[in-house]
Amino acid sequence: MSTYKDAGVDIDAGDRAVELMKASIAKASRPEVMGGIGGFAGLFDASKLKDMKQPLLATSTDGVGTKTEIARALGKYDTIGEDLVAMVVDDLVVCGAEPLFMTDYIAVGKVVPEHIADIVAGIARGCAKANTALIGGETAEHPGLLDDDEFDVAGAATGVVDADRQLGAHRVKAGDVIIGMPSSGFHANGYSLVRHIIKTAKLSLEAHVSEYGKTSGEVFLTPTEIYTLDCLALIKSMPEHLHAFSHITGGGIAENTARVIPEHLTATYDRSTWSLPVEMEFMAKMGGVPQADMERTWNCGIGMSAFVDPSVADLTLRSLAARGMKAWVAGVVSERKGSDPRSTLEGIYQPR
Repeated sequence: MSTYKDAGVDIDAGDRAVELMKASIAKASRPEVMGGIGGFAGLFDASKLKDMKQPLLATSTDGVGTKTEIARALGKYDTIGEDLVAMVVDDLVVCGAEPLFMTDYIAVGKVVPEHIADIVAGIARGCAKANTALIGGETAEHPGLLDDDEFDVAGAATGVVDADRQLGAHRVKAGDVIIGMPSSGFHANGYSLVRHIIKTAKLSLEAHVSEYGKTSGEVFLTPTEIYTLDCLALIKSMPEHLHAFSHITGGGIAENTARVIPEHLTATYDRSTWSLPVEMEFMAKMGGVPQADMERTWNCGIGMSAFVDPSVADLTLRSLAARGMKAWVAGVVSERKGSDPRSTLEGIYQPR
């Protein structure tokens, strides 16, 4: 006789994981959520959309890449969920959309209820930070495909923006000021390079690093900053003068910025307006990473950029400061000449 458990799938463990995550999920809700968890689909009351002239639904999906390997190696699962939320919802707010709800997918080699509950707790915490409802998810046990302690996470979110409020390249103008919003670290990009350096330089995740003032593991598992509510606050306070956002993820500052710059314009960042995060400076040194490669792999200290009319640059900085964010003027948009790239970095990073 063969059972599902003999094949490597423990239904009872899955049920326990669901029970453990219920309290966390309850904290990541909105008034529009209908029903609770456990159904075949999550329900969200969309009647509020009727107040918009032309509501556009926006959707985004993402994961956290090989940052999961750092979590697995350290046996620490309670922060990776925040990374997942950040990577998804902050892509939505770039077009001006308010994230409404999110679902997640967790694949594991073996269900350990406490680990699943920790991952979902992080997702719920991230959703709460973005005022986004967590309305559903799936945990899948994949024995034979994943080792017992291996896992991956992915998520998708839906948001909405009124058509005449949509942000993007069509609103960016020459003279626009670039506001840099600081990253909280590596976020969830470039971890294949991070892990390569850890391996080749024989770094220990548990070792205290004087340059950090903490262990490498603590630095590498720092959750990705979630900018959603900060960006939505700017949208609400200056709808005519805020033109675009760029979420600085894989590809770095220049490549992600180019995605919201019209063909005839170029965005120029001044490196001297900020310092490289100490963890990136240290890892680049340990791995002998060329600056150009570092800047195409890591965020180098900017997690989100806002493109605003120069008349509201100071107001933007004050508004973000009032929300606890120390942003700065990082560059400017100008007319593009010849074959100039649509986005570039100039100058030398400010010394620490």
